Amino acid sequence: MPRHHTSSVEPSVRLLKVGERVRHILSELLARGEVQDDVLSAATVSVTEVRMSPDLRQAKVYVKPLLGHEEAKVVKALQVNTAFFQREVAHRLGLKFAPKLRFQPDESFDEASRIDRLLHDPKVRRDLEDGEEG
Repeated sequence: MPRHHTSSVEPSVRLLKVGERVRHILSELLARGEVQDDVLSAATVSVTEVRMSPDLRQAKVYVKPLLGHEEAKVVKALQVNTAFFQREVAHRLGLKFAPKLRFQPDESFDEASRIDRLLHDPKVRRDLEDGEEG
């Protein structure tokens, strides 16, 4: 689910490309189980988005464990293993500076579910139907 940026300045194509490459690298590392961590080995983690800072030195990594499985524990395990992930990303990207990774849970799925529940609420549904008639 793509995120909408709140700033009026859209990220450059380069930022988007680097972010997507970082996302693919991290996804591959997690899928292959290359990190030695029991929590991460037991969970299936999806890297939903990576947002790069304009200087490419910072990367916000949004993650979501499959079915929201122990999200806090998974994010904590990712944070504990940040040095490993940064080393691998730096090696595979070949950038002058390795981006500092900051893992955080992806809240967009929860927000979409909340909006969906609101739209299906009988009161809201009634208001929407009333608006279509007039």
